Amino acid sequence: MKKVRITQVRSAINRPKRQKLTLEALGIKKLNRPKDHEATPQVLGMIDKIKHLLKIEEIK
Repeated sequence: MKKVRITQVRSAINRPKRQKLTLEALGIKKLNRPKDHEATPQVLGMIDKIKHLLKIEEIK
């Protein structure tokens, strides 16, 4: 299965609580700290909800 590397590049300040909880569920704690995940449908759905806060890269 493919992997994705996600990095938070925009702040979660003044964002809805649901978006903050999604960041927490993905394991993102601070800006500019990458986190690798398997590209499952569940993870891709969470990424899609907060893609405006993230930088997404595919890992081979």
